[in-house]
Amino acid sequence: MSPADFALAEELTVQQAPALLREALRALQPRPAPWRIDAGDLQRFDSSCLALLMELRRRAGAGGIELSRVPERLRTLAQAYGVGFVLDDGGDAQAAGPAGDPPQR
Repeated sequence: MSPADFALAEELTVQQAPALLREALRALQPRPAPWRIDAGDLQRFDSSCLALLMELRRRAGAGGIELSRVPERLRTLAQAYGVGFVLDDGGDAQAAGPAGDPPQR
């Protein structure tokens, strides 16, 4: 993967999310998608982090986003909320099950 276009902060909770979204959009919108985002510094986060990533994916359009260095705790949170797709490449709007199985229909 190429170097990141944007890096998430160490803390991304409901308090930081609005400002970080504005910062991310300023940094990313001049670039063609996929937008490359480094999540390796994330230490403290809540579901606002997932909402921010979903919004960035939406704004990136068909090119989507590419995440690198995603903390395992964020993957676990995404799976618990049923939005694991937001962390995957390709922008498929289907979340995998806990063991990586396809979703039940």
